[in-house]
Amino acid sequence: MKTKVAIIGSGNIGTDLMKKLLRSDVLELTAMIGIDSNSEGLRMAKEHGLSTFSNGLDGFLEKYELADVLFDATSAKAHHHHAEILKKLGKKVIDLTPAAIGPFVVPPVNLHEHLHEQNVNMITCGGQATIPIVHSINSVAEVEYAEIVATISSRSAGPGTRANIDEFTVTTAKGLEVIGGAENGKAIIILNPAEPPILMRDTVYCLLKGNVIQKEITQSIKNMVKRVSEYVPGYRLRTDPIFEDNKVTVFLEVEGSGDYLPSYAGNLDIMTSSAVKVGEELAKYVMTQQA
Repeated sequence: MKTKVAIIGSGNIGTDLMKKLLRSDVLELTAMIGIDSNSEGLRMAKEHGLSTFSNGLDGFLEKYELADVLFDATSAKAHHHHAEILKKLGKKVIDLTPAAIGPFVVPPVNLHEHLHEQNVNMITCGGQATIPIVHSINSVAEVEYAEIVATISSRSAGPGTRANIDEFTVTTAKGLEVIGGAENGKAIIILNPAEPPILMRDTVYCLLKGNVIQKEITQSIKNMVKRVSEYVPGYRLRTDPIFEDNKVTVFLEVEGSGDYLPSYAGNLDIMTSSAVKVGEELAKYVMTQQA
């Protein structure tokens, strides 16, 4: 029996997420909730036979039995409002905004630690791409400082993403520390207007304490890249890690699967693929608790 889920937000992220959820063997997507009746996301949802609501969460509240788990793909500000309402209803929430109300979840690092929580946070696309790398380095050598630069095509950044820029930097930096293990973290996002659009690219800089064992660090990074690529096939290293004294630099690239936007939108892909992974594991956990 599949767990019924719904999406809040009919923009780029919500629409890409819809495409992936429709393929899930564990989750049954029943509804999409938006605020623009003319949005392409709501139109596509109707074509797939989903229940649609164009008056936001208010419409869903009249039929809240449609879903037990909701994916919020709106904005950090909107999620604060949604979270209060959904908590009262007892709904599980997977937050794809940088609101960071619930604990951070990065699938290959701490997937099973917070499945009992009512609300979990997916951090940011840059966080999902880079925090696993910082964690893999920190598992071998203590990371004193981690800085990441996430570069995405401006074409792939919708209104929600643009509204979240400030929260992106704060939440991602915190994730580098809380989940990645760095003593101090910093995050930068760049919207690149290049034509043709570029693939998502992430650069990770780490300053290390103590002895730097290059071979062990490199292997740990490659093992982590393999784990992430199991649910985000377009995730890969651009080169081997580069070492300079106590600094290691890692260059990543994320090619999207082209479910909604073209393959340059790897930032959508890593966020939505990570959210689906968490949603499926959350559903399995709930079913075992009910058994």
